[in-house]
Amino acid sequence: MPDNSLISQLGTLDQHALWASCLWGAIASGYWIYGMKQRSLVSFLGGLVMMIASFMLGALMMSLTCIGAMFAVWWLLRQGY
Repeated sequence: MPDNSLISQLGTLDQHALWASCLWGAIASGYWIYGMKQRSLVSFLGGLVMMIASFMLGALMMSLTCIGAMFAVWWLLRQGY
């Protein structure tokens, strides 16, 4: 039986990774929807990056990546992009 990497990754999720994924996925979807409605490319791409990070990374790396993406979106919008 072949070892599918996605199935093996999902099998190693613990409760912390699930809660972090739920939290960062909800925040990312808010950024994504805001970016779509306001036609802001920075917010749209920031939400997209956070959604991908909440699916692909572990709990700690996911949190650090999402916090970094939120800071980057804030900084870019503050600069006028």
